[in-house]
Formats: sequence, structure tokens, C-alpha cells
Amino acid sequence: MANYLDFEKPIQDIQNDIEAAQARKDDAAIEILQKDLEKEVKKIFGSLNDYQKLQLARHPDRPYALDYIRLIMEDAQEIHGDRMYREDPAILCYLGWIDGQKTVVIGEQKGRGTKHKLRRNFGMPHPEGYRKALRVAKMAEKFNIPVLMLIDTPGAYPGLGAEERGQSEAIARNLFEFSGLKIPLVSIVIGEGGSGGALAIGVADRLAMMRYSVFSVISPEGCSAILWNDPGKVEQATKALKITPDALKEHNLIDDIIDEPLIGAHRDKESAARAVKNYYLESVRSLRELSRDELLNKRYEKLTAVGAFKEE
Repeated sequence: MANYLDFEKPIQDIQNDIEAAQARKDDAAIEILQKDLEKEVKKIFGSLNDYQKLQLARHPDRPYALDYIRLIMEDAQEIHGDRMYREDPAILCYLGWIDGQKTVVIGEQKGRGTKHKLRRNFGMPHPEGYRKALRVAKMAEKFNIPVLMLIDTPGAYPGLGAEERGQSEAIARNLFEFSGLKIPLVSIVIGEGGSGGALAIGVADRLAMMRYSVFSVISPEGCSAILWNDPGKVEQATKALKITPDALKEHNLIDDIIDEPLIGAHRDKESAARAVKNYYLESVRSLRELSRDELLNKRYEKLTAVGAFKEE
């Protein structure tokens, strides 16, 4: 059964009518209803507010990192462990091929269903997850393999054990080390990009966001609780935080917006996967044209420009 958000209910009603018409084999009704569905999709998804986009970014049917890996990667082999403490299932690392391009993919995985959500810790990595990501990225550098990073986390895990094992140090180490890797790095926010948990695999030559993804320093729920002590102001906080791709692109905090299907990646996973694959391959092709010094210099300029402004 598909999951529908409140504002998607009109679409659900039409799709239910289409299924009923298909059961009756009423081709004329199906054709009319398909046109009605297209109009409703354009009407609803053409005027989404920021809070609705946040809901789409968190949609339970939205493809996760492992979904993209399975859809776009061939001969994928998973790499485990940070060689220091343990394996962290919240971070995935795979080596394989994407349309003939040897690639390392590093992704944050939320998990589906109670069992898998608990195993993946709801997509909140521990420090060993970030250390695994760094270990694998350095291995990719050794063999001159570009890296694709898929961001999708509410944030790094804030538990006592994670803090004891150096959560903040692990994130800071990744920011430092990734900035100097001598290989093309492409990072894409596929769902929810939460604070340092996202930044830890967000230092890249190309940083993009899917159309219905979000990227923020704090969750709207956390912002609402801190600023207003009122959980009912989440929608207001979402708007104030400017966490959507359009707002972040306007301030030059991301490079590109990946145009996933209008109805959302959760309704058309294959098309969303093709968009991610095409963006990655195009980025790698352009980055491969640069020398290593040019690659590092452009990355340095990109990172140091974040937050820059001019007084008038």
C-alpha cells in the first residue's frame, strides 16, 4: 500500500478511481482519469510550500541510498568497518560500476520497517560510520576512483556512546580530510540533510540537492522548540530556516538542483535514479578535465566562499 501525505489525498482518490476502472476494463474512463491525474499532479506539486517539501523529503516511500545503489550500480561490493571500533550500518560504502565508470558510493541509510530502522539507527551515524566513510574515501583516492556521496540523515547520533568515541572529532576530521582528497567528489542530498551529520559526507566538488530534499543546520522541530518552546510552530520554523534547494541555491550554498520527477521520487524511483546517475556522470566528466591542482584549488575556493558577503 502506497503512503499518501495529507496534501496528496486528491491524487490518491483519482488513482483509486483508475484502479477501479482498470478492474472494470473501462478504457474510456481510464483515459479521462489519467488526464485528471496529470492536471491534479501539476496543480498540487506546482505550488508546494516549504513544509510540504519537508514532508516529501521525509516520505517513508522515498528512495534511500541503498535503493539508488541497487538501481544505478553494477557489480556492487559492500565495504565494511572503520578498522578501529566496529561496523556502523547507518553508513553504506560500496565499490562498483556506474555506466562503465568505476565508482565508490558512500551513503547514509535510514532503513525501512522497525527491524531495519533500528539496525540502521534511523539513519543517524555513529563516529565509526564517519571513520569508515573516510577510510573508504582514502582507498578511493589511492586507486584514483571518484566518489559519489548520498546524504540522507536527520543528524549524527547524539548518544552518550557516540560522544565518548569522539562524534564531533570524527565529523571535523572528515571535513578536513575530504577537502584535500585528490579525486572528484560528488555529493547529493537525496532526502534529509541534517546538520553535521550531513556535512561529514558533504564536502565535495559538486554539492547538489534533489528537488524535494532539505538541508539544514537543525531540524524544524528543534528550531521550534528552542526559539518558541512550541512544537506547533514547525511549519513556521521550516519557512524561516530556508532549507529548500531553491533557497540554498540562491545563496550559493549548493551547486545544483537535480530535477526529480514532479510527482516525487517516492512515486517514480527509476526516473529519480536516472537523474542522480546522469548528474553524477556529467559531474565526473567535467571534473576529470581538471588537473589535480586545479581540482583542489577550485574546491578550496568553493569552500572558502561559503558565508562570504559584501557590505554596500
